Amino acid sequence: MGEFDLPFFQRLSLQLQGIVIAFVLRGTDLLLLLPRPRLLKPYLGLWWQRILWTPYRWRRTFEMARALQATGQSLRELMYGETPLVTALWFLKKAGVGRNSRVVDLGAGRGRVLLAARWWGAGAHGVELIADHVARVAPWLQPAGITLTVGDMTREPLGDATHIFCNWVAFSPETKARLVAHLRTCAPGTRIITVTRPIQAEGFSGHSSHWMLFTWGFEKVWLQQYVPGPIASP
Repeated sequence: MGEFDLPFFQRLSLQLQGIVIAFVLRGTDLLLLLPRPRLLKPYLGLWWQRILWTPYRWRRTFEMARALQATGQSLRELMYGETPLVTALWFLKKAGVGRNSRVVDLGAGRGRVLLAARWWGAGAHGVELIADHVARVAPWLQPAGITLTVGDMTREPLGDATHIFCNWVAFSPETKARLVAHLRTCAPGTRIITVTRPIQAEGFSGHSSHWMLFTWGFEKVWLQQYVPGPIASP
């Protein structure tokens, strides 16, 4: 049963709950960033761009359709919920992110997770499929030392990443299979962070999880490590 099949008052209750959660999280994020103006300004810029425009409210453009065709994804797979800064700070710290780390966000959206990476002093890079989306938010992120580029997450170079974040929520089984194959190109020992479910494939160990708060409610965040097995001799 979908959300729109629920009785009216139950739907209204869920919507009000989401508004309250979003209000509390945004207020918490702002309080955290007040002493850090270098990160506060990009954060406010991301919200300003969301007010002006979001790619998910409009009909599919030619550029978006071409990008989806090139990657084999559907528009549904691009939908995501915002990751609050306070939540990203928490799971990145749990994953051991620090000043010698380099965080890569696959499907970075507006780059909130990358702001959290910079909070901990890590290098921060994201890749996002929708070019117009990147064009609007990347200039706000650049002064904070964050790079956000247009690209296919299953082709983004991962060799220098120490930590990889991927929302994972809406991807199809086919996209997940391509992404898992690509994640095998990262260096052994790279830590992988996913939302909702772990990567259930050979070479991805750990599977520790923590309940954390997102804009849509509580969700599990999974922390894993890429530890490939020995290469078989011919």
